[in-house]
Amino acid sequence: MAFSASSHQHFGTLNTMPTQGTPGCGYIRPPPYPVPDSGGQPVQRNWNIPCISESEARAAFLEYASSHCCYSSTPAREMVFEDLQAFNTYRYRLETFTESRSLEWRTKPFTGKIEVPVLTAELPWNVPVAVPKMFQNNTKEIMMPHTSSVKECSACMASGKRACKQCGGRTKEQCDWCKGTGVFINDRCSHCSGTGSSATPCKACSGRGKVNCSDCSGQGRVLKYNALVVQWKNNIIEYVAHQRNDFPAELFQTVTGQKLLVDEHDMVYPIKNFPDSNVNKASMNAIERHRTQFTSMSRILRQRQTIEHIPLTRVEYRWREAAFSFYVYGNEHKVYTKNYPQKCCCTII
Repeated sequence: MAFSASSHQHFGTLNTMPTQGTPGCGYIRPPPYPVPDSGGQPVQRNWNIPCISESEARAAFLEYASSHCCYSSTPAREMVFEDLQAFNTYRYRLETFTESRSLEWRTKPFTGKIEVPVLTAELPWNVPVAVPKMFQNNTKEIMMPHTSSVKECSACMASGKRACKQCGGRTKEQCDWCKGTGVFINDRCSHCSGTGSSATPCKACSGRGKVNCSDCSGQGRVLKYNALVVQWKNNIIEYVAHQRNDFPAELFQTVTGQKLLVDEHDMVYPIKNFPDSNVNKASMNAIERHRTQFTSMSRILRQRQTIEHIPLTRVEYRWREAAFSFYVYGNEHKVYTKNYPQKCCCTII
């Protein structure tokens, strides 16, 4: 059974980091918490499989031909239908919305006083943080209390100044004629007398050769503190169950389908009553995979599983006494075919 996984659109392997709650230690293992209500088994329902009509198939084929500059629309207009066969094609998706927390050292310019966050809890998982919109990636940072200290800025050696990058500390703008080489057309540059710098003071540093250090904003000192980094991720597993080996499965990623089931709870149960046993198995495997992967280093806040029916119809037709076929797929009625009957005004039969 083939799965595809993503995070923003798909998930990757969760980083393995130290698990103790000490400052700057990386990902923090969450404390045990009650298993949320799963909402029970999804409700049994009827699964109706739609099929496109001949007029819809012809319209899709005409649009397909018109989108290719070297394809004649004649076969699409003149074709004679022989058979339209619909296939049961389903896309199962599991979304698991997780929250993880880590501690990371941060620095920012020192403003003259140590900022004390308005927090009462000191354990990372006890700090109250509002959850953003579900199933959307997000990140928030919070300064942990009692971790701030004032340090000398290492970027400028506590001087508050750094060499200007524009002029390299030379106070003059680079000569536009020789580009700082001092040589123009194999001779000494007359515009800057071979110095590589023009007579114009550097605009970036006003001719001083130095600028305020960006790390400390010219103060020479920085505030170092431990930041609580909270990450919310929507982790996705997708599985497509289809019956045609001659149709590229990756094309299903470019189209939408008809929603047959939307099941959303704090945690969901595996689907067991769907007519296609492959979908039932995919649901069971995906839910177990996400619970195993995420419960140790993050909290599962919400889960949503969906089943879509993706329209897929094989169209058999004849044109000028020869047999051909093409597929119409997705709600968008896109077309896939290996051989179009007439290209560049030249027939292939």
